[in-house]
Amino acid sequence: MNVLIVYDSVFGNTAKIASAIQEGFESNAKVKLVQISKVKAEHLANAEIIIVGSPTRQFRPTKEISEFIKNIPSKSLKGKSIAAFDTRILLYEIKSSFLRFMVDKGGYAAKTIAKQLKKKGGNLVLHPEGFIVTGEKGPLAPNEIERAQTWAKSFF
Repeated sequence: MNVLIVYDSVFGNTAKIASAIQEGFESNAKVKLVQISKVKAEHLANAEIIIVGSPTRQFRPTKEISEFIKNIPSKSLKGKSIAAFDTRILLYEIKSSFLRFMVDKGGYAAKTIAKQLKKKGGNLVLHPEGFIVTGEKGPLAPNEIERAQTWAKSFF
C-alpha cells in the first residue's frame, strides 16, 4: 500500500504530527512524507492513500495547502482513500471571547481540507482530525504524538 502524507507547517508542530503519522503506519505500508513545497504530480499518481495536513490559520488551511488542492485536476483522486488533519488551539485556551466565538463559528483546517479532497473525487476514510498545540506557536499538547500514531493505525 502506497501512502502519501502532504503537510505544511508554520512553527514545526504540524511537521511533527505528520512524522508521527508516518511512524504510525510502521511496516504496513510504503509511506512518503512530503512537505507541501516539494510535492510533485507523480506523488499523487502513485498513492493509494493521501493524507493532507495543515496548521489552522484564520480558520482554514494554509494558502499553500489550499492552492495545492485547488490545482489537483478534477476527479483525479477517484478511487483513492483520503484523510485530513490539522493542528489547532483548543477553544477554551483562547483568551479573547471574540476570537473564541470566531473560531467556534469559523472552524478548523482539517474539515475544509477533507471537503476539498472529496470534491476532487477522493473517498474519505477517516473523520478529519485535529491535534492540539498549547499556544499559537506550540508546543504540542502532551500525548499528541502518540495520538497521531494511533490515528494512522486506524487505517487498518
